Amino acid sequence: MTYNIAMVSDFFFPQPGGVESHIYQLSTKLIDRGHKVIIITHAYEGRTGVRYLTNGLKVYHVPFLVIYRESTMPTVFSFFPIFRNIVIREQIQIVHGHASLSSFCHEAILHARTMGLRTVFTDHSLFGFADAGSILTNKLLKFTLSDVDHVICVSHTCKENTVLRASLDPLMVSVIPNAVVAENFRPLEQVEALEPPKPIGPNDTITIVVISRLFYNKGTDLLIAIIPRILSSYPNVRFIIAGSGPKAIDMEQMLERNVLQDKVEMLGPIRHEEVRDVMVRGHIYLHPSLTEAFGTVIVEAASCGLYVVCTRVGGIPEVLPQHMTTFAKPEEDDLVMATSKAIAALRSNKVRTDRFHDQVKTMYSWTDVAQRTERVYMGIQGDIRPEEFYGYYPGQGWEASGDRVRSFALIDRLKRYYGCGVWAGKLFCLCVVIDVLIYVFLEMWFPRANIDIARSWPKKLKQKDRNQLSGTATTNNPERMGSAS
Repeated sequence: MTYNIAMVSDFFFPQPGGVESHIYQLSTKLIDRGHKVIIITHAYEGRTGVRYLTNGLKVYHVPFLVIYRESTMPTVFSFFPIFRNIVIREQIQIVHGHASLSSFCHEAILHARTMGLRTVFTDHSLFGFADAGSILTNKLLKFTLSDVDHVICVSHTCKENTVLRASLDPLMVSVIPNAVVAENFRPLEQVEALEPPKPIGPNDTITIVVISRLFYNKGTDLLIAIIPRILSSYPNVRFIIAGSGPKAIDMEQMLERNVLQDKVEMLGPIRHEEVRDVMVRGHIYLHPSLTEAFGTVIVEAASCGLYVVCTRVGGIPEVLPQHMTTFAKPEEDDLVMATSKAIAALRSNKVRTDRFHDQVKTMYSWTDVAQRTERVYMGIQGDIRPEEFYGYYPGQGWEASGDRVRSFALIDRLKRYYGCGVWAGKLFCLCVVIDVLIYVFLEMWFPRANIDIARSWPKKLKQKDRNQLSGTATTNNPERMGSAS
């Protein structure tokens, strides 16, 4: 079975990041598997309208007001007309939204359900339960996921967090991790010999690489605090820091205050294709994040042959085996101690970083991620049996197993939204009713017959298919057969 899929998120290229890379790599692999995939995101500077990327991946850059960190202004309904137009033009069957903080994602799932389309949501982040921002985000997530067909999380920790935040049935949430294209993150040279490489001498320079957005949640304050302490203890250590954000000013002030400009190289923002070139300049990758659902960048670092020092938060402990990492609490003293252990381990040649690339290559594959995501699509479309998709548990009949197969009937949708809270439930029901009325208006005044169907990008033929076509052409052409003989 092949499907027409729309990936929807505020976060996509040219902005670098884990969510952006995930959407692109997953989309290209799904196209390789025969599906039609488009991406709907907001307009970036210099990118408006329709763009085509590698492999015929079509991107719709919708002009919309961006308010914070590339997130669009939440309007609930104003995105509906153009979203409906795109979905009809591309004959979309499944809408797949990404990221809890993406307004486009939440609105697209609401509109898709109103239009009778199946929906999937992928959560890439962890959120708390106490601060005002998390409470509002969780309530919005509860609204969206009350009527979604299936949810994907990038780690088991992320799944537990999402299930609690949105009060979900755990059987409706799958764990499909991120991956990396290992061939794009190769070390400078791979040692094939069985003997360990020459250890780093006591006077050799060790370079610590940090590639991250310079925000509070990425642990930039911790990084600012530990850099002077590490450099004062290890004169032969250097730092390379790539990334931008509001904390960049604090970082520069720290360097000036401690006169460390000659030991810390600030690269500023870099493109994703430049990440590998920066990583191979180092020996240790430092990741001081305060919260992380997965952490693709540490897999990329290990693939480049770097020893990883990271905080034990979120889903990070699930990502790499212990021999590739040194963990620390998200505290200044513990992070300094962990970095010191990593430096000592490299100098004593206790870790074989030259083997990391081959090990990572066997652990993570976007092809595997695409296959598992495809199975989710098959499950929500009814192309595999519910007990095969969700799992069968003795004594739990599928008639009474909960509302896992989402009905499109308005009354059933309102029942699900009404349970979201005393006041929020009524507000959510009102939003759904208004959304349905807007859809009826659009269907009456802008009928589907007036929307041109977009031509699909021609699919590449596999070698076996080419041979079959070539053989058919030869059989059907007697003159060609005669000339060949």
